Amino acid sequence: MKRIFDGLRVIDCASFIAAPAAATILSDFGADVIKIEPPSGDAFRQTWLASGQIESDANYPWIMDSRNKRSLALDLAGEAGRAILRRLVVGADVFITNYPAPVRRKLGFDYDTIAPMNPRLVYASFTGYGERGAEAEKPAFDTTAWWARSGLMGTVVSDGAAPPARSVGGMGDHPTSLAVLSGVLMALYRRLMTGEGALVTTSLLANGLWANGFQAQAALCGAKFHPRPPREKSANALGASYRCGDGRWLILAIHNEERQWPELARCLDRADLLDDTRFATRDDRLANAPALVAELDRAFAARERAHWRELLTARGVLFDIVALPDDIPGDRQLHDNDMLVRFADSDLLTVNSPFSISGETKTPPRSAPAIGQHTDEVLRELGCDAAEIARLRAGGVVA
Repeated sequence: MKRIFDGLRVIDCASFIAAPAAATILSDFGADVIKIEPPSGDAFRQTWLASGQIESDANYPWIMDSRNKRSLALDLAGEAGRAILRRLVVGADVFITNYPAPVRRKLGFDYDTIAPMNPRLVYASFTGYGERGAEAEKPAFDTTAWWARSGLMGTVVSDGAAPPARSVGGMGDHPTSLAVLSGVLMALYRRLMTGEGALVTTSLLANGLWANGFQAQAALCGAKFHPRPPREKSANALGASYRCGDGRWLILAIHNEERQWPELARCLDRADLLDDTRFATRDDRLANAPALVAELDRAFAARERAHWRELLTARGVLFDIVALPDDIPGDRQLHDNDMLVRFADSDLLTVNSPFSISGETKTPPRSAPAIGQHTDEVLRELGCDAAEIARLRAGGVVA
């Protein structure tokens, strides 16, 4: 079956997480993605073992973000390894990297070195803080640049007195991978029009700022910010979260109050609230929001979440459950919309890339490669014979 990116060769010379995740999405649509990693393996392979990570017998980050790829284990510290990379670059369409600029220059795969080798190459450069300025070479993770520096961490707090919360693994990286992908796709379109490759740049900080765009734009307009009140003192009880009788949470998002407020009260068996003068109009409900939160707290605490979910759904009240990761495997909506898909070579499910295209079928996901699993295969495609491959392996250039 022909796919939209069949024949597109992508070099994934990246790690941790947004840049390689962009290559993963290209692979979902048929691109041949060659993962360049050192003979010891990409450091990202070890993320799941780090202190504080989710306890699992499976290398879940690698499984997701390296599916469909072919691994070439290549030592770029020496000239022989860099020569192999140059041979790959000449026949590639896209080169994606997030290695620090000094490392790129040292190992010979910075843009200025690579671009003349292949004028049609789309080179995607991903950084923490951007390509210019005093912090251009500052190391970053999504926790620091996307979450903290962008203003998100300081804004998304339970209340103004609460300490800021850490982001969870990959929380900024996976959304940011879509920016890397978008830049690559626009550059490929430009190449279609002009025949010329391009340098694509984006960063964790730029994407965190975009994610926090409402708040950032307000600040740019000179807005006055107020600390977020505690949930119990919410400014709008019909947009607050509530704990149900089984300890699980849901959140309301009622904007059409004229229709949905009476439905909510009746769902909760609290029709008496409709006659309470404190909550008679929208302005009354806003003025007395803490009192209404207290009433709704008592109501939701009377039954388990599944009960309320069924009633609220049937009544057309706008809400959703506050899901936990354990809820994901059994979420029927995710399965019905192919947000979760099964690997072609195992019974394991994985998270699908977040969009589809009419008339296009994605590549059935293949398991992430072992270190250097496809080294010989890729070298043969470059024209290396068995003797040359043996020499490269004996010299530690490949593994």
